[in-house]
Amino acid sequence: MKPLHKFGLLLIVLVMLAVPPMLKNYGIYLFTYWLVFIIATMGLNLTIGYAGQKSLGHAAFFGIGAYTVAILLQHGISFWIGLPLAAIGCFGIGLLVGFPALRVQTIYLAFATLGFNTAVWLVMRNEEWLTGGTFGINGITRPALFGLDLGSNLSYYYFVLGVTLILGALLFGLLRSPWGKAFTALRDNPIRAESLGVSVQAYTLLAFAIGAVYAGVAGALFASLVGFIEPAPFTVGSSIMMYLMVVLGGSGYFFGPVLGAAVGVLLPEWLRFAQAWYLFVFGSAVILLMLWLPDGLLSIPDRIRARRQSREASAARAASAAAAAAAEGGQS
Repeated sequence: MKPLHKFGLLLIVLVMLAVPPMLKNYGIYLFTYWLVFIIATMGLNLTIGYAGQKSLGHAAFFGIGAYTVAILLQHGISFWIGLPLAAIGCFGIGLLVGFPALRVQTIYLAFATLGFNTAVWLVMRNEEWLTGGTFGINGITRPALFGLDLGSNLSYYYFVLGVTLILGALLFGLLRSPWGKAFTALRDNPIRAESLGVSVQAYTLLAFAIGAVYAGVAGALFASLVGFIEPAPFTVGSSIMMYLMVVLGGSGYFFGPVLGAAVGVLLPEWLRFAQAWYLFVFGSAVILLMLWLPDGLLSIPDRIRARRQSREASAARAASAAAAAAAEGGQS
């Protein structure tokens, strides 16, 4: 990890540790909500930013994780059983959803995952015997950890922060491994990656499955955070918002989800002073960001570095041309 990245990580962790105790309950709730979406978009960033696939079905996995924990808790089964079951279930479904990616690419794959999200949402809304339908499931409790009750907002926040750091470390290790390099090669040039021995089919399926696991874990944490779930948070619109978070933060940048989720979750709250206009202001800000920074906010250092290198190269060419002209003048 580069020194700048280490400094950025340390700064983010310090802010997340120090700020919440100074906030009121709603502020702590927002920070926890932010962490949940960091986890969800970390998985989507792997699928989009590193494996180069287009997915608009991430909210479906988010919902599957949430409903898995909620339904099991409703039947008296512990959160600590529901959480791994949500992850395993999303991994298996992610493998199945990944199969269309073996046959269709780019915008066609996006439409396929969009259809999957719609189908899952319809099940959540219509199968009342399982999901409660539009009435949802309430009374979702928060777990206890080693005898410590996580019922308060602050204690649950620190629990979610710990999960976020663990999952972030696992993803960082994955991306530094040969698997991570294979994902990047698959994104940059699938034909060349296959010629180098990378199994395009296997790694495409893995990208979807691992991304789905992160969404499922985030959904399980979300269910215990809000205490009540119904189909509305898991629509195609939510998938598009998650996709937007990844793009805004910087697709393919490790810390992109942190910044992107902050824009998607915290910025609308800060803009509520605009009252009825806040969604218009938020949408306009997003459009301007995309026009100015199509590669996301974390591409700013790279753009500055590229401009500096361009200026240095221009200066070097000018100096070389001046030296050549001076040499020719001396000879004549």
